[in-house]
Amino acid sequence: MSKRNFSIGIDYGTNSVRGVVVDVADGREVVSAVFNYRRGENGIILDKSHVHVAKQSPLDYIDGFENVVEQCLKAARQAENVTPEQIVGIGIDTTGSTPIPVNREALPLAMVPGFKDNINAQAWLWKDHSSSKEAQAITELAQRIRPEYLAKCGGVYSSEWFFSKILHCLNIDEDVFDAAYSWIELADFVPAYICGINDVTQVKRGICAAGHKAMFNEQWGGLPDKEFLSQLHPKLAELRDRLFDKTYAADETAGYLSESYRQKFGFSKRIPVAVGGFDAHFGAVGAGVEKGVLVKIIGTSTCDITVSPVENNVDDIPGVCGIVNESVLPDYYGIEAGQSAVGDILNWFVDKVCARDADYHNVLTEEADKLQPGESGLLALDWNNGNRTILVDVELTGLLIGQTLQTTQAEIYRALIESTAFGALAIIERFEEYGVEISRVVNCGGIANKNSMFMQIYADIIGKPMEIAGSLETCALGSAIFGAAVAGSAAGGYDSVEEARKNMFAKSKKVYYPSEKNQAVYRKLYSLYRTLHDSFGVRNHQENLFHVMKELLQIKKKNVQ
Repeated sequence: MSKRNFSIGIDYGTNSVRGVVVDVADGREVVSAVFNYRRGENGIILDKSHVHVAKQSPLDYIDGFENVVEQCLKAARQAENVTPEQIVGIGIDTTGSTPIPVNREALPLAMVPGFKDNINAQAWLWKDHSSSKEAQAITELAQRIRPEYLAKCGGVYSSEWFFSKILHCLNIDEDVFDAAYSWIELADFVPAYICGINDVTQVKRGICAAGHKAMFNEQWGGLPDKEFLSQLHPKLAELRDRLFDKTYAADETAGYLSESYRQKFGFSKRIPVAVGGFDAHFGAVGAGVEKGVLVKIIGTSTCDITVSPVENNVDDIPGVCGIVNESVLPDYYGIEAGQSAVGDILNWFVDKVCARDADYHNVLTEEADKLQPGESGLLALDWNNGNRTILVDVELTGLLIGQTLQTTQAEIYRALIESTAFGALAIIERFEEYGVEISRVVNCGGIANKNSMFMQIYADIIGKPMEIAGSLETCALGSAIFGAAVAGSAAGGYDSVEEARKNMFAKSKKVYYPSEKNQAVYRKLYSLYRTLHDSFGVRNHQENLFHVMKELLQIKKKNVQ
């Protein structure tokens, strides 16, 4: 690389799109840009009659791409005189599973006359949990006739995932289902759209989305077979032929930026666009994931990503969100887990319970930081939005016990944080129980970078140092790494993801170390957490809970200063 070259990474989040321009030589982020979705409530289209509905407008995805690329190119020129000619590739990551009903030309139905105002014709956002009955039906059928389908996705199919949402659409709005020629994950739609691909059969589908959310696996010929799908609904079996039978890893090219976009942004050469993937998976790459390293992307929810070399046969792990070859890195199994709500739980408490604005987080954090572990006498379950891992049950709800007439808001706030850390520890223990070593934990996201109390609690409860990734935009950085990899060395990028990531990932910038004193208290609380976890979350688990409140009081007495 004789001259400076750059790649663009674009990260589609729950409420906004973020873009970065990254120096290919060392991964340095030159500039970044943000576009907040304009439609719906904070970018989410809600249904007041159904609390679990969450959709998004595909128009926001298109507007977001155009806006952040324009911002990035303008800012990069102003900051370091970077010109469009120095951009070598683009990578895209998105939320998921966020499937979109599309026509034969790969255009979302929400952009087609007759369906623009139909909520079911929009993108079905990852956090839409309205498909729980369909998920249960898929799980029960697979358990009976295709148990292998569930083995690679934790033993339970989720309402957050691809086929649950498509089947639910069929059940509640057959007009939309019939009008849709196919369905495309957001991670596949954006690369196809910006490359000008207008034939749905030519869209390259990423293994990341297909393997983790759509039960795609080469062992059984790709997607679930027609016999299986037909027992869910005959029309679902018919749809299979209009979906896909091949997938691609993110180190492959989805296409080249369309001529219209190339002219719009001032690119004089063809710009390769990498096959898309999920935000957490690409964020793990940006944070330096490798064998033994767990990357936690902590935001409204969390996603936990680690990898294992393909030569090391990974046992099926009950309750995880998938074990998929090359979904994160070439020559590695990508292993995903996560929690359905973390930041969302804290936001709910501040907004709905305390009825305060976002600044109140800072007030509660300052007060909660003065408390000792166990001092509040409180214990919570982190299931306000269901349990993604390891129980995979969206119909579980939150729980708070130990309240007295003296309980304060700050005490509850800290207990809620602790509950999410206990849930995180349960996930790590599940990994290690099945032979996946976790020696380091690297944390990304706004909470990890902004809330030191939160991260210290995590270190004390999990019992491992909590590293903070060196970038605030690890997902977009990961996308930029794939953008550089598909460019190739001849164009100023790299010839492999391995080479690109070794030079471009963001090294950890800060570490929180566990306190032995705090660990001792949290081990007792975690034992009680697991008692509640199994009693409320595991079918047919019977345990006497009489001792729980008593032990919480004893712990409180010992830790009140």
